[in-house]
Amino acid sequence: MTADSRLIRWERRTELPLALASLAFLAGYAVHVLATGLPDTWRDLSLSVLFAAWALFAVDYAVRWRLSGQGPRFVRQHWLDTLVVLLPLLRPLRIVRLYEAVLRRRGEPRLSLHARVIVYAGVSTLLLGFAGALAVYDQERGAPGTEMHTFGDAVWWACSTLSTVGYGDVTPVTPMGRFIAVGLMACGLALLGAVTGSFSSWLIQIFSGEDERAGAPGTGAGDGTGPPES
Repeated sequence: MTADSRLIRWERRTELPLALASLAFLAGYAVHVLATGLPDTWRDLSLSVLFAAWALFAVDYAVRWRLSGQGPRFVRQHWLDTLVVLLPLLRPLRIVRLYEAVLRRRGEPRLSLHARVIVYAGVSTLLLGFAGALAVYDQERGAPGTEMHTFGDAVWWACSTLSTVGYGDVTPVTPMGRFIAVGLMACGLALLGAVTGSFSSWLIQIFSGEDERAGAPGTGAGDGTGPPES
């Protein structure tokens, strides 16, 4: 059995567990940040879920690196997976990969490529926005001079940041909060570019198809074969 086949088998077997780990990570992080009034036992449990999810991602990354047989090249060729292990905010994106895997197993996707890009970008935006709001709220609340007094303020900030609007009415003041903001800005630009480019390409494809049908022989447009004028 080749290294590629072993790697593919491993990825197929771990898609669902890692997606569930992503959901567990997001839920545990939300409980840890928002449910401040819980007993210490439940807060410790949420932290245990976070570390367990990270451990699953780290083990998966190490096994895939080993099975690939690429050595250090694996890090360069799978840089997004490397970031998912290092940056907690990106771990919920594994849910999007599970959706793509389900579509592959059921045959041809029902949505076109352009629609799938828009759907994936939209789901990724929601996941990143929620995770980013949690992370920045965890850093900003209680900080001197903070403008994020509630989680609603953090959600508003995340929406304006990901959409690249940037009203400036709510801004992070802590170093880690600003670091998170830079990451969300980059993700927002990338996702917005993906949606805009896909939508523009879809429109161009539609209009090009209409022009080709209008100018095709026998359609009566531009070739002198149309019905005679009365």
